[in-house]
Amino acid sequence: MKRFGKIMTSVLLISSMLLVSACGNSSSNDEGEPNNMSGQVRSDAGNSADIQTAKYDPAITVSLVGVTDDTLEGVLAKLQGESFEDNRWTKLYEDQLGIKFKYNWIAKGPDQFKQKMNVSLATGDVPEFIQVDAIELKQLQEADLIMDLGELYEKYAAPLTKEVLAQDGEAPFKVATIDGKLMGLPNVRSSIDMAQFVWIRTDWLNKLGLSEPKSMDDLLDIIEAFTTQDPDGNGQNDTVGLLVQKDLFGGFAGLEGFFNAYHAYPTVWVKDENGQIIHGSTRPEVKTALAELQKMYQKGQLDKEFGVKDWGKTAETASAGKAGVAFGQQWLSAWPFQSNHDNDPNAVWKAYPLLSIDSQPAKSEISLGTTQYWAVRKDAAHPEALIKMFNLYIEKNWGETAEFDTYYLPGDAEGTWKLSPVTPEPPNKNLDAYLAISEATSSGSVDQLKGEAKVILDKVIEYKSGNQGLWSWYAGSDPVEGVYRVMKQYKDQDLFQMNEFVSAPTPTMTDKSATLTRLMNETFMRIILGDLKVDAFDKYVEDWNKLGGEQITKEVNEIHKAGNK
Repeated sequence: MKRFGKIMTSVLLISSMLLVSACGNSSSNDEGEPNNMSGQVRSDAGNSADIQTAKYDPAITVSLVGVTDDTLEGVLAKLQGESFEDNRWTKLYEDQLGIKFKYNWIAKGPDQFKQKMNVSLATGDVPEFIQVDAIELKQLQEADLIMDLGELYEKYAAPLTKEVLAQDGEAPFKVATIDGKLMGLPNVRSSIDMAQFVWIRTDWLNKLGLSEPKSMDDLLDIIEAFTTQDPDGNGQNDTVGLLVQKDLFGGFAGLEGFFNAYHAYPTVWVKDENGQIIHGSTRPEVKTALAELQKMYQKGQLDKEFGVKDWGKTAETASAGKAGVAFGQQWLSAWPFQSNHDNDPNAVWKAYPLLSIDSQPAKSEISLGTTQYWAVRKDAAHPEALIKMFNLYIEKNWGETAEFDTYYLPGDAEGTWKLSPVTPEPPNKNLDAYLAISEATSSGSVDQLKGEAKVILDKVIEYKSGNQGLWSWYAGSDPVEGVYRVMKQYKDQDLFQMNEFVSAPTPTMTDKSATLTRLMNETFMRIILGDLKVDAFDKYVEDWNKLGGEQITKEVNEIHKAGNK
């Protein structure tokens, strides 16, 4: 189960998720091999399997940029003698492939990374291999700084690599295909793992004599009770019913799941009654949900200071045991709820499916999980090395020679996989691991589990044996209580509202998405806080269209129609 990595991914990409999501095919380069310093692409002797794994001799060095964070530094503290630039992954790439890395710079945290990345893109001073989002990929392509990887991918990608990168459908490749050329390799991520759930403190439910919710109205009553009935028992009015953070949307304490209860989908493109694709933030259902949020804020059911609290500060409220409900993704048991459980072993959070305000089931909005792409500078001497890195990463974690408990999740060093520059993963691996655990548990064949499923089940069993530090694994993957029991329900009942936009960014989207995202967040925030009346939503829709939304909508529908011909 991927945990802390989802936190970093969501933070880095939330600004681009609003308007950019894509799906599609890879394509081959019809113009021959790309240009590079040596004038030709390295051609290893031997058959396909040989060139996909052949070691460079002498070793080569490729340039990169990197990002670290507090969680990764915590992982390194558990891996004695290893560092961001010298660790088991860098040694593996050098020992098996003859590839060394040189980092042009390493940022601390997503904000600094974005700042440094903007400078690199503005000056054209990019490393040989660079990981970017969809808009940045298009900017690099327009600046003629990166090469077509189509033929290289077909030649150097191992069968398992192609299988893994295709598991989320054509989507990850279409967003990386610009003017018919594959300009980046998708660092594949799960789309379904972006789904949201309702996380509730069940110990508070029991303390107040409340039943598990069956509808959104039930959940609203629970939020009110958690606000007014002193669920922590300290005799003070100091608890928050619903956790929300200042960005409004995202994997932790975001409001996507709340809006979804009203059949509103503010961060994705949806089809309207006429079959036209429109942005979900402009739909009237959004206004209804905003009206309810404004009432909840006025009643004190949201933190009065949530508008200035980032993820970290909001997590502190949960860790301190002062909140009882949050919307978020599957990894919330690991962070921040494990911290709450550490501080108070009686604190137990459980994930529930999104609840509906009416008789129609609520669907969780999701965008393409893959939001980062690896591009190769046009003059790179060994562009195929990137693909060989993909091969090795996937093989050592999920292939026949996998050492999952060494390179992905060794002991309690849960973010070890992040020490690899490239980190593609099978999109359904977490659900598949849960299903394997559930089947093995029910059939009495747990001794036959291997790889990721075995590692996870061992942690669940250890928790049940008394190790409270592993509670989050139980909350995530236990066959009966884990969040993936709900994920299975979502998948079985088709309760995902997938983003309808299926292409690389449109021209206007590249220029205007940041402005429109800012407009949405600021307007929605002011309505919730009561600075604006709910009817200000109508003015938001007008402004959204005037500031580029109308043109983007036109471009989106033109691309959609062309793709369906």
